[in-house]
Amino acid sequence: MKILVPVKRVIDPYVKVRVRADGAGVETADVKMAMNPFCECALEEALRWKDAGYAEEVIALSAGTPDCADTLRMALAVGADRAILVKTGSPPEPLAAAKIIAAAAKREKIGESGGVIWCGKQGADGDYNQTGQMAAALLGWGTALFLSAAKYENGAVSAESEVDNGISLLRVKTPCVLTADLRLNEPRYATLPNIMKAKRKPMEELSPADLDADSAPRLKIIKISEPPPRPPGRKLADAQELARVLREEAKVLP
Repeated sequence: MKILVPVKRVIDPYVKVRVRADGAGVETADVKMAMNPFCECALEEALRWKDAGYAEEVIALSAGTPDCADTLRMALAVGADRAILVKTGSPPEPLAAAKIIAAAAKREKIGESGGVIWCGKQGADGDYNQTGQMAAALLGWGTALFLSAAKYENGAVSAESEVDNGISLLRVKTPCVLTADLRLNEPRYATLPNIMKAKRKPMEELSPADLDADSAPRLKIIKISEPPPRPPGRKLADAQELARVLREEAKVLP
């Protein structure tokens, strides 16, 4: 089977995010970028399935500005076989991304191979948590979401998903869309020799029109603002004073 792994380019999660002066977004100029951590886990799981002999090919996919090529090169460096860059001019919204993913899956015949799409459960920037679900709906495939464990066997995936009251056990037949939580695995690092080899791996560049995918924006950001500063802490004399403050001021004790 083939595995398609969409990977998103986001602000490095260890970098402090700054809101733009016009309040229309966050500052990305001269900011360190990285692969979305959830996508890293999805890619790692796809590579493990290939190492185990379940998959013949892992294809990395990214949509956005030409800079997304750097993210795809990193995916190739850790083990993806080839990459597809869909140039959309700006990062696509969740629905547009889902349409691109679904169209790429059809073009690559992921379904005919009994394959899967491994996505990160959400982006570390917008936190929409929508793309995988919408891609599955567009394809008419089953889903298993927010996975902390997954096992492929005989054309089906048995998986575990962490929910509020415990662990949900799931089983879905392929082809399907799977979304990865951070607890799924520990992503591997790219070695310097593999980073150099990645430059020779194939990367195809397409436009949404090549995939017959509608990438038109439908969302409008009204305003983005930083959270209000946290009030300063207070130093209390003893436990009795703490109990009084919680009871009389915070009103969280009877």
